[in-house]
Amino acid sequence: MNDVVLTGDRPTGPLHLGHYFGSLANRVLLQDLHPMYVLIADYQVITDRDLPGEIRRHTTELLLDYLAVGIDPAKATIFQHSAIPELNQLLLPFLSLVSVSELGRNPTVKDEIAHSTQSAVSGLMFTYPVHQAADILFCKGTLVPVGRDQLPHLEVARLVARRFNERYGQVFPLPEAMMGAQPLLKGLDGGKMSKSRGNAIALSATEDETAALIRKARTDAERLITFEEERRPEVANLLTLAGLCLGRAPVELAEEIGDGGAVTLKRVVTEAVNEFLRPIRKRRAELTEGDARRILAEGNERARERAVRTLEEVRVAMGF
Repeated sequence: MNDVVLTGDRPTGPLHLGHYFGSLANRVLLQDLHPMYVLIADYQVITDRDLPGEIRRHTTELLLDYLAVGIDPAKATIFQHSAIPELNQLLLPFLSLVSVSELGRNPTVKDEIAHSTQSAVSGLMFTYPVHQAADILFCKGTLVPVGRDQLPHLEVARLVARRFNERYGQVFPLPEAMMGAQPLLKGLDGGKMSKSRGNAIALSATEDETAALIRKARTDAERLITFEEERRPEVANLLTLAGLCLGRAPVELAEEIGDGGAVTLKRVVTEAVNEFLRPIRKRRAELTEGDARRILAEGNERARERAVRTLEEVRVAMGF
């Protein structure tokens, strides 16, 4: 059986360079190796927030980012969660396979509850891992690129698949985590890079916006630029960013900048980032919202065909 990749993002704002180097570049490579489903997880936006925000616009922007970085809708099925009702119908039988205590013990759920901005935690938060299991299993996903913090969710998907097969007969493969050596980019303020914290460079940012963000980035008072991740994390992060964009070692860049100080460092980083993003911006500018709607409609149709077949298999296996 050929491996099937399932990956995706929540439409909560523009994708940034952390997303690109952390996952998007890998997806562009994977689409040439395996059938791939790319999920725009719009229903999951309401998991940990009271209001979904501008979800329609964010969905369009997310799709345009995907296309601009090179995800090809002829190779990958890009689809929207809310457009696939059969996917969500899998949630009920899957929930019957997991106990309340198992859901409550999930460390990722605990962490997300602790950091939630909701006035009260919704029931959807507890079922979130099973919702993700449905995302993975509806397309018979076997490879799921994840960060270490998402491994508990993948274990729930494996648990659901295993228990369903044991109870009703072999229907689902057991998905495997795909753990890459993904570079960890911190935000320009030294914290976790995040869409909501304003410390990330969006793939859709203009050259001037990019330059302004990098000018405000944290450094330190030492003039000599050195790459020391432990002692000088902010400087090291900027060097890492420039190195990723240029395909060069950050140590080499530090040696070249030498005693040029923070001003020279930020100039080098700005030039590297803008040069790297130039072709992505060009492709994005050539796309229209009409292109995005058409591509999403086609992807939704293909994903729904897959979901219908899987749901029918589940119904037959369960005796409905």
